[in-house]
Amino acid sequence: MSERTRSVAKSVSVLSIAGILCKLIGVLFSIPLNMISTKVATNFYLVYPAYTLLLTISSAGLPVAVSRMVAGFLARNDRRNAWNTFRFALFILFVIGLFFTLLMMLCNRVLVNIVRVEETSAGYYAIAPCVLIVCVLSAFRGLFQGQQNMVPTAVSQVMEQVGKVALSLPLAAIGLKRSIMAGTAGALLGITLSETIALVYMVVRFFLSKADFERYPQDPGLEETPKKAILSRLVMISVPITISACIIPFSQYIDSAMMIQRMEAAGIIKELAKDYYGLFSSVVIRLINIPTALALAVSMSLVPAVSACKAKDDDEGVRRETDTGMRYAFIIGFPCSVGMSVLAKPIVSFFYGGVREFTPDKIQLASELLMFSAMTVVLFTVVQATSSILQGLRKQKIPMYTMIAGVAVKILMNYILIGTPGIHIHGGPYASIACYSVVMIVNIIYVCRYTGMRFNTVDWVLRPGAAALCMGIVVWLLRTFLPLNRVLTIAEVLAGVIVYGVAAILFKVLSLDDLRNLLRRKGRKE
Repeated sequence: MSERTRSVAKSVSVLSIAGILCKLIGVLFSIPLNMISTKVATNFYLVYPAYTLLLTISSAGLPVAVSRMVAGFLARNDRRNAWNTFRFALFILFVIGLFFTLLMMLCNRVLVNIVRVEETSAGYYAIAPCVLIVCVLSAFRGLFQGQQNMVPTAVSQVMEQVGKVALSLPLAAIGLKRSIMAGTAGALLGITLSETIALVYMVVRFFLSKADFERYPQDPGLEETPKKAILSRLVMISVPITISACIIPFSQYIDSAMMIQRMEAAGIIKELAKDYYGLFSSVVIRLINIPTALALAVSMSLVPAVSACKAKDDDEGVRRETDTGMRYAFIIGFPCSVGMSVLAKPIVSFFYGGVREFTPDKIQLASELLMFSAMTVVLFTVVQATSSILQGLRKQKIPMYTMIAGVAVKILMNYILIGTPGIHIHGGPYASIACYSVVMIVNIIYVCRYTGMRFNTVDWVLRPGAAALCMGIVVWLLRTFLPLNRVLTIAEVLAGVIVYGVAAILFKVLSLDDLRNLLRRKGRKE
């Protein structure tokens, strides 16, 4: 394994560990939140998509552009312009974040009218400042990621999630003593406070590491890039990425406004439709987000890695990074999809079986939704990897167009299927599978075209697919013959991990060197 491949593996490792931990904390957060009040939890997940959409609009593209440009400048021994890129981006993100924070506050009534739940009003005010805070935070993350140092990002992500549990739950419980609206606002205010803590950490880490940044070489023969040129390039890179990143939050926001209405059209009464939407958004999607943290880890590592090779016109390096990224995407995605699908009911029961409001019927419905939704994990993982490769190749418009096409399919299928009696909420997973399938196929075609690679069917699909199949069979047998309880669920998951690891070695999916690098907890700063 080359040194660059080792570095990607280590970066993926540290972000994966942090990402999975964050998603697990997120799931664990939703359990007591539902125990405090299912109405507060439902309102929380009605407000959250609007926040996510505005946050994505304001901060999704620029951090990626910063990491890509910083990586490119440092690869050419141009520390000065790497620093200027960060400074300009920080200023832009502050201004944009402030604008969208104020916009969210001023448009409070519009947002409340869209979701048609009055108790969400105070929640929108509580979480609005978070947009500005995360925008500033993302600028620092982009700087560190451009140096291929993923540890600060990972630590700040964990701090966000721990802070959310430690602050949001008590504030929700305190607020609930007054009203449902106050409980909702308390839960969302905890998010804002936890992001503030993460920002303070990142700023301190930034000042402590400035000396390390100064050690990067500066070629005296390189001229300082004009500010206008840097700003122009930041905008050119970030706008398509931002549009692409906004598409999924936009579709989720449409879902939050449309799914309840379409279920009503299918003959489901409003209160029951809200319960179904709450199950899908706060249980199924939360669980799906655990393995997708691995996808995000792969993608965050690929952008600066591919960009650095592209900056040096290293076509072989680009192909090597692409092959590594695609391998890890399928290696991670297949077992996560298969395992979560086979163990859908034990997983839902493990996390939510002790919640009084979760009746056996709700557990069964959530399990059915998770079983099919799990298939999106491998699709999403590959979509994230291919999108990052294309962004690193300066083809960021392609993922934007493909995601638009995929989400258009998703919205259309949601509208038709969820509004069909007998299908209703079950249409959600089918629409997501169709969406990511469209995006994945087209993205792969363009990745192969622009890297000059052929689709590696054996190493990318057949080997990890065969290993995942072996794992799935073993886990299914265990699930079939063993009773349903938490201890055995943990044992089944561990058995699946072991079987997949052994099968991966036997099928030559992973070498022992790969496994050692994936298990290392510290990213390497190059």
